[in-house]
Amino acid sequence: MIARKKTERRFTPIESISQFADKLGGFGDATAYRYFDRDRNLCSLSYAELSARIRRQAAGLASAGLAGKRIAVIGETSVEWVTSYTAIIASGGVAIPMDKELDVEEIKGFFAFAEADAVIYSRSFNEKFADLSKSHPTVKVQIPMDPDAEWDPVDPSFLPYSHLLDMGEAGVREGYAYPAVTDLNRMVEMLFTSGTTGSSKCVMLSEKNIVSVVNNACATVDFSPEDAIVSVLPIHHTYELAIMLAGLNYGMNIAINDSLKRVLKNFALFEPTGLVLVPLFVSTMNKRIWDEARKGGKEKALRALIKASRGLRAIHVDLRKTFFKQITSAFGGRLEKIVCGGAPLNPELAETFSEFGIDISEGYGITECAPLIAVNPYFAPKKGSVGPSVPCCTVRIDADHKNDLGFDEGEIQVKGDNVMLGYYKNPEETAKVFTEDGWFCTGDIGYMDEDGYIFITGRKKYVIVLENGKNVFPEEIEEYLGRLDAIAESVVVGRTKEDGTLSLTAIVYPQLDQFGKNETHEKIEETVRAQINGMNRKLVGYKQIRDVEFRYEPFEKTTSKKIKRHLI
Repeated sequence: MIARKKTERRFTPIESISQFADKLGGFGDATAYRYFDRDRNLCSLSYAELSARIRRQAAGLASAGLAGKRIAVIGETSVEWVTSYTAIIASGGVAIPMDKELDVEEIKGFFAFAEADAVIYSRSFNEKFADLSKSHPTVKVQIPMDPDAEWDPVDPSFLPYSHLLDMGEAGVREGYAYPAVTDLNRMVEMLFTSGTTGSSKCVMLSEKNIVSVVNNACATVDFSPEDAIVSVLPIHHTYELAIMLAGLNYGMNIAINDSLKRVLKNFALFEPTGLVLVPLFVSTMNKRIWDEARKGGKEKALRALIKASRGLRAIHVDLRKTFFKQITSAFGGRLEKIVCGGAPLNPELAETFSEFGIDISEGYGITECAPLIAVNPYFAPKKGSVGPSVPCCTVRIDADHKNDLGFDEGEIQVKGDNVMLGYYKNPEETAKVFTEDGWFCTGDIGYMDEDGYIFITGRKKYVIVLENGKNVFPEEIEEYLGRLDAIAESVVVGRTKEDGTLSLTAIVYPQLDQFGKNETHEKIEETVRAQINGMNRKLVGYKQIRDVEFRYEPFEKTTSKKIKRHLI
């Protein structure tokens, strides 16, 4: 990447969610959201309208006796989802964002565990939640977002979203005011972890956690009020939600993607300048670019153009917007930057997109830190790093060894305003993740260089300790395996052999579309082994794969597309 000049951050920090809701109105008629309605008509909502709707909804919750209650929100990304989340907290309650991809019985179990008093849900859950309030042990009120839902004055447990707003309108006319914020340390959000290593835990976040992350995202992420972004990731993910709230705090234009099947068409329509993505999405975008080049017989020409562009930039001539216009036009023609998080990013992907004139800033976070911990600065990026910690927290390394570069390496620990209150109803697990002096243990292994930049090398739970005492982080090797054409997915583990020795083993799901339909498993495995042998020659001896196991079905994953390693 080419270092860019640091620009002034133009935003006003927020002090509370209710103050944030009021602040949005100050952007007036500027467009906050663009989105499709149920009939795919393109709609827009101004900041003044967004702020007014949040207040109406908060007043409606108060009128319905739901102010200060625990309320779950579930459904596709929508204006209603965002206003619900904000209004719940602003009215003194606790928001419980839920993953819409979970099994419905698991969802109901989470409602019970969190002791949700009410649920606000999208149209897709109408049948799944039929008579929910009649049968659920805690949920007393269900609030469908469906505009066709009819209000029954005889049934107070069924309160359509539209009627909630009508109730709120009356409350606003009567002078409704948000309750005064007296304790920023109170719990305002309950989040269930994805469960990649086992059972989900319920994370308790305070208002201070959320406010600090919004402010620090605004201070460090490369967005400005002039930017336009398209919301692609699920809104219940704290990463997507935090960046969206930061975008609103900036006064940015946010478009809502209504389907992954139409994402490229929506990019062309909305013309984003920035995107918030996970590495899997970036990898898919990259694969599509090169697949299209190969299909059109232009791969060689594209590589030559990249080389020529690189040479021109060396003498301070940047023609990327001209050279790669055809590529960037597939994303609307204005895309300049991507914020990437949620999982480690292959540094080669960042370099490739930079060649096209699209800079990728990698961030680091964890649900328990609301989620932001670090951001690789756009004006001074370091390859392979997630950047220094954001101002609201401090990071230290609980080192247990020095790595091959001579840096202290160990568990990454965090202290600051972004760190959770704890796990709900789970004091034992809470105690396990905090040190005696109050540092949160992330479970991630990494190191910091002399400039304070953080480099993540793996997960503490997955580290493989070899017989010679060397530590191998499987994620590092999996990254190399992921670059091989013949491999779609892989997990690296340590297998104990019959002679008692430990063997570094790759469990591989081949990239089957790289082979003919009638190709034998024998030939596929021969090709995979040959590519792994080639990879091994580039690695130090103790990191080389010694054995390969094959599977011909994808690994089981969480709803966020992370492999459930505990099932392997």
